[in-house]
Amino acid sequence: MGAGTLRVQAQFGNSPEAVAAREKQLALEKTIPPLKITEEHLTLTVPGHTIGETEGVSKNSKGHLFVYSRTGTGGSARGGTAAELFEFDENLKFVKLWGPGNYAASFAHSVRVDKYDNVWMVDEGSGMIVKFDPNGNVRMTLGRKPEAIDYLERFVERGEKDTERYPTGSMGTFNRETDIAWDAQDNSYVSDGYGNSRVVKIAKDGTWVKAVGTHGKDQDQFSTPHGIAVDAQTGLVYVADRANLRIQVYDTDLNFKKTITGVAMPWTVQVTPKYIYSGDGTGKIYQLDHSGKLLGWAQTSLGYGQTGCLIHEFYAESDNVLYRGSCSVWDVEKITIKSGS
Repeated sequence: MGAGTLRVQAQFGNSPEAVAAREKQLALEKTIPPLKITEEHLTLTVPGHTIGETEGVSKNSKGHLFVYSRTGTGGSARGGTAAELFEFDENLKFVKLWGPGNYAASFAHSVRVDKYDNVWMVDEGSGMIVKFDPNGNVRMTLGRKPEAIDYLERFVERGEKDTERYPTGSMGTFNRETDIAWDAQDNSYVSDGYGNSRVVKIAKDGTWVKAVGTHGKDQDQFSTPHGIAVDAQTGLVYVADRANLRIQVYDTDLNFKKTITGVAMPWTVQVTPKYIYSGDGTGKIYQLDHSGKLLGWAQTSLGYGQTGCLIHEFYAESDNVLYRGSCSVWDVEKITIKSGS
């Protein structure tokens, strides 16, 4: 059994259903030509500091790179700061730390920059999304961090048990949300997430408009919606439904349109004018056309001593350039897909 098969086995698991899904995926990949890529390890240095896991990556219109990292000096979610948002300029020189010591920086998951260069910090641990304007001022907060004292009183002092494994979620709060994207009208779409199993639409002014999804395997159900993207041309919303081994596609009113498979476990999804890209935790990139047809794939992110969570988030700079953040490798990679591959 080869190393590649072992990585896929670890990703899918060993149940009969998982074995069948793994074999189907590997058989599909044998029929699709591998992409020709180059990988560039980016040297990102913060004076007097060490960058840890690079969960979130994105860039603004100036070419500055943003990295949301599980790095901070505090170790516990809902406790001290355990995440930090860094900015690097176009030459990868450190610029600044955004929102230092802020209440929502608990357990990093994603960072995205909108078309106005606002920076959105998506924090799984605090259940909050923070919008910074281009100058670093907080302009909007979505969701609210659970009160630590309420948690201690309920589960420690009174000894209650949290038996709701898959909550349905309520409007106004997230439960370990994972990613955010926007349509042409500046509505936000949030994949929510590890606790809830849904997609949320939020208007430009922060009003919660609609939520779709419960936990499961059927249409309009999710099992760890882990990434989200909106096609600027069509307005279609792509949701990386990770544990269900698929991408679910919606219109901007969150009406179901179709399902895309053949991308293993999609941890992240990005849409460019020409392609759809999905990334699997084993480090595989999948390139699809806009109909959902798989065009090619490539293995990335090897040689760092890790075999899982190699890809956590993509930022698509163009049709052929991706930036990869990871939750096991302490780096960011620039991945270039060569033309004609």
